Amino acid sequence: MVARATGPLRRERRARADRRFGVRLLGAVAVAALSAVPFGLLLVLVEGRWRPLRVMDAGAARRLHATALAHPGWTSALRFLSDWVWDPATLRCLVALLTAWLLWRRAWRLAAWSGVTAVAGALTGLLVKTVVERARPSLADPVAQAPGFSFPSGHAMTATTSLAILMLVLLPLVPRGWLRALCWGGSVLSVVGVGFTRVALGVHWFSDVVGGWLLGLAVVASTAWAFEAWRADSGRRRSSVAQGLEPELTEAVPER
Repeated sequence: MVARATGPLRRERRARADRRFGVRLLGAVAVAALSAVPFGLLLVLVEGRWRPLRVMDAGAARRLHATALAHPGWTSALRFLSDWVWDPATLRCLVALLTAWLLWRRAWRLAAWSGVTAVAGALTGLLVKTVVERARPSLADPVAQAPGFSFPSGHAMTATTSLAILMLVLLPLVPRGWLRALCWGGSVLSVVGVGFTRVALGVHWFSDVVGGWLLGLAVVASTAWAFEAWRADSGRRRSSVAQGLEPELTEAVPER
């Protein structure tokens, strides 16, 4: 009798957990947009045109712009990295391919987390840009151009969310040791590199890049919390960042 009851009870528990997961995932997006404290503080300083922040932004833009003008080869390399390797479209395509692979593996909830996090990051960044309406740097003899408003940096935010999604999903498939450390190092270097290229090319203020990093982290942290809550509700053990969101992804039997 106990053995026969175990299956239906487990399925009912999973169904309830799935319903709560959907609600939490949507709620997490709202929380990320409204209550990211460090990002909110930076936004207040940007909107208030806080003088120390303006001085720092102007100084960084001036020095890096002078370097860009003096070293055209270096500038061309930065433009290639920014426009092709770390372009938001490139990173979003990688996340889309990852989500499709998760659907093929029948990892439905992880695919939902990946897709919602990527879309929420893009829409949240666009919404904040529209509300803040910060102008981009205006430099004499610019080396690059970019459309739209400046704060937060869409490149920096997309790199943060996309690489975090890739790492948190694929980490269980990476062997422990130097290879896993190399993946983390490459991801962090890419996120930092994206921000550097945008400031060095004169299309963003330094505070725009920091804002993109902070808001991207807020989105990922909030949706990852929703996924962890689902794991707890469904009776799975909690995972850590070092393990990835779904350590069971390495199992031969796909998630049902």
